[in-house]
Amino acid sequence: SHMVQKSLLEKPTKKGASSKKDVKKEPKKSKKGEMVPKGSTMKLKKSKVAYEEVGDVEDDEVFHSEEPYDSGDDEGIAFEDVSSNEDNDAIFDEDINEDDDFEVKAEKHRRRLLAEGRLAAAEAKKDIEERNVKPTPLHDLEEADGEEGEGEEARGLANTHSSDELTERIKEVLRVLGNFSDEREEGRTRDEYLAVLRSDFLSLFEYNEFMLDCILDMFPPQEAFEFLEAMEKPRPTTIRTNTIKAKRRDLVQTLTKRGMNIEPLEKWSKVGLQVFESNVPIAGTVEYLAGHYMLQSAVSFLPVMALAPQEHERVLDMSAAPGGKTTYIAQLMKNTGVLFANDVSEPRIKSLNANLQRLGVTNCIVTNYDGTGYEKIMRNFDRILLDAPCTGSGIISRDKSIKTSKQHDDVQRASQLQRTLLLSAIDACKVGGYVVYSTCSFLVDEDEAVVDYVLRRRHVEIVEMGLPFGRPGFTKFRHARYHPSIQMSRRFFPHVHNMDGFYVCKLKKLQDGSMGGEERRPGSAPVAPKQKAAVVNSDAVQKAKNALLKKRAQDNADGQPELTLKALKTSVPPKRSRSGDSSAVKASGKSKGRKKA
Repeated sequence: SHMVQKSLLEKPTKKGASSKKDVKKEPKKSKKGEMVPKGSTMKLKKSKVAYEEVGDVEDDEVFHSEEPYDSGDDEGIAFEDVSSNEDNDAIFDEDINEDDDFEVKAEKHRRRLLAEGRLAAAEAKKDIEERNVKPTPLHDLEEADGEEGEGEEARGLANTHSSDELTERIKEVLRVLGNFSDEREEGRTRDEYLAVLRSDFLSLFEYNEFMLDCILDMFPPQEAFEFLEAMEKPRPTTIRTNTIKAKRRDLVQTLTKRGMNIEPLEKWSKVGLQVFESNVPIAGTVEYLAGHYMLQSAVSFLPVMALAPQEHERVLDMSAAPGGKTTYIAQLMKNTGVLFANDVSEPRIKSLNANLQRLGVTNCIVTNYDGTGYEKIMRNFDRILLDAPCTGSGIISRDKSIKTSKQHDDVQRASQLQRTLLLSAIDACKVGGYVVYSTCSFLVDEDEAVVDYVLRRRHVEIVEMGLPFGRPGFTKFRHARYHPSIQMSRRFFPHVHNMDGFYVCKLKKLQDGSMGGEERRPGSAPVAPKQKAAVVNSDAVQKAKNALLKKRAQDNADGQPELTLKALKTSVPPKRSRSGDSSAVKASGKSKGRKKA
C-alpha cells in the first residue's frame, strides 16, 4: 500500500508530461526472433470475433495523461495484450511486469481479462450453435466420403463406427423418414435416406444384401428395424406337456421342486409351459427321460392346432423328424386311429423313433419314403401335415449363419421342392380332407407363392384355421398378385408375437384330379362342381347349343339326319362294318356261344 500511495503522489500534473524518462524503447523480440511492435493489434485465431482498432497510440499517451482514463466504452478497445499462443503470452506478461506504473499494469490486466472473457463467451456461443444444429446422417456420410476419397461406397463409412453410433444414426434416419416433409434436409430425396439406412443395416446386423432386401421389401423402415433387432434376441424356452403320460398341473409342481422357474405358456395353449430359469438341465430330468414332456418351440404348436386331428382318423405327417409335431398329433388323437410318420432322411428317422418310444406313442407307423411321390404308395388320408423343408429364414435367432448363407438360388430350389411336396400331399388326401402347409420361413416365395401355385392346379380351397392370433397372409407383394383367400393363412413374426418366423395355411380338398390346362389367373377362385354344373345348365349355354344345332342342320340339308341335343351328347358314334349289321350279329352269337361253353 505504501508503494501504491507513492506512485499516486508522483503522478504528473501537466498534460502530456510523464514521470518516466523519455527513453526510446526498441521493439522487443519474441522467443522465435520475430519483432513485436508496440501498439500493434494481435489477431485472434480461436474466434472470428472482430474488434475495432483504436489506432496507433502509444501507451504513455493513454495512461500517463493528466485526465483520468475513461474505461466506460470497452467495445472500442483494441485488446493488444491478448495473444494466440503460449510464446506470445510470455512476452506480454513480461511487458506488463516491466511497467513501473501500477495503474498501467492494472489497466492492462483488466483489458486482458476482459478480452479473454469475450473470447471465451464467443467460443461458448459457437459451441452452443454447433450443438443445436446437429449434423444430419447425410452430412456425416458426405464428410466421411470426402475423407476416404472418391469412389468409396457408403458402406465404408459404417465400418468406422461402433454399434452404438450406428444405432443412433439409424434412429435419426427413421425419425426423419417418419416425418419426411418437415424433418428432411433441403434438396434431399427419400432414396438418399433409405440408402444410408440400408448401409447401416448391413453393417450393424451383418446380413447379406439379398436377405436384407427381402426384409426391406416386406416391412416399412421402422418395422424392419424392429424385426432385425428381434432376430438378434433368443426366443423363450418352452416345453410341451405329454398328456398321454402326465397332466400339466402335476408336471409344473414336480419341475418346480427340481429348481425350475416355470409357468403356463398362454391361454391359447393348454399344454405349453415356459421355462424362465432352471437349475437343472431341461433335457436331463427324470420326467424328460420318462416322456412326461417334450422340449419344443411354441410356434411348432400352431400347425398341429390348425390340423386339429380327431380320434380314430387316418393322419399323415409327411416330414415328421425329429417328432415334435408327430407326438403332438398322437397326443391329440389319444393314441387312437393310425398315424403315419414319414421322413426322407434315414439318420433323422432314428431320432423320430426314439421320441415316439419315449413319449409312449403306440398308434404310429414310421416310413422312410420320398414325399414327392407318396401318393403312389398310400392315399385317402383324412388329414395331412406338411411342415416343408425350407431355407430356415425364420429361425435366424438360433442359427446366425442363415444371414449370409442363403441366396436367391437357394430360395428358388426350396420353393420348387415345396410345390412338389404340397401337390403330392393334396393327391394323397381324400376328398373332403384337410392339408396343413407350414414353413419356418418368412420369405414370400416359400409361403404365399407356393400356396397360390397349388390353388391354380388342384381343386382345393383355403379355410379358416381357428388360430387366435397371427397376421394374415399377403395377397399383394411387389409386382405379384395372389388369390384373395390367402389372407386366411397366418404369418408369425418375432417382433410381434415373440416367436420364430413362421407361416401356416390350411387347405380343404374339393375333388380329385388336377385342373389340367385350365389354369386360373392369380386372383380367380377355384370352380366348385356345383358351380360348374350350374354354368353348364344355364340359359346362355342352352341358347348357344340350339344355335349350333340350327347351323349344323342347315349345313346338312343334303339329306343327312338332323342332329339333336341327344346326339350331341354322344361322344363317339358306333362303328359300322362294310357288311352291314351281319358282323354285329355274328359277334353277338359268338359271345353267346362262349358263354354257353
